[in-house]
Amino acid sequence: MKRFNYFFFSTLLILLMVQGCGEESDSLPAQPEKKIEGTIVAVGDSLTEGLGVEEELAYPAVLEKKLQAQGYRYRVINAGISGETSSGTLSRIKWVLTLKPDIVILVIGANDGFRGIDPALIKSNIRRIIQTLKDQNVVVVLGGMKIVRNLGQEYTNAFAAVYPEVAESEDVIFIPFFLDGVAADPGLNQPDGIHPTAEGYRKVVDHIYPYVQQAINKHSEITK
Repeated sequence: MKRFNYFFFSTLLILLMVQGCGEESDSLPAQPEKKIEGTIVAVGDSLTEGLGVEEELAYPAVLEKKLQAQGYRYRVINAGISGETSSGTLSRIKWVLTLKPDIVILVIGANDGFRGIDPALIKSNIRRIIQTLKDQNVVVVLGGMKIVRNLGQEYTNAFAAVYPEVAESEDVIFIPFFLDGVAADPGLNQPDGIHPTAEGYRKVVDHIYPYVQQAINKHSEITK
């Protein structure tokens, strides 16, 4: 009988200790989640969407990882659509605003250039896109594009001139050539010679990163 009592009370004591430890653990304060400081939306065509690579290897995802590794608590949303033109982006820019962007990286126009669209129309579309964003206090980073010369030197020059002219008139952060250091490099592009590989997109992010930092600083000033 004494052995039973000893076993019973020993078991009861252990159960009480375990319960007490559980209650103490439950009472510990939950770790607060890191607050997101802002949202960047990458708007563009297949160069933004990441045609031919996994989503996590496209430049928006790579950029988000780099920003967070550097202590910037910004999320980056990939709003690229393969085949998109400047007219298509203009038609959906109000939808982009539903994503509540603080910063938009706009890289559009390459498909317009391939189709020989009038540079005046491209310029008008990009200007209207930027104005719509700025009306909502969105900081805009405009990525400049270039095209091959198969449509003639005159068209090539007129196309290239669209981006710096719009950037100056609209006073936005300007990346002179989005694919600088990557375009025309067979080792950094897929077999089509147009779309970057995963390594190419890492190079793209390294290239545009200082401009994104400028945008973040500008956003911080606006929200003070």
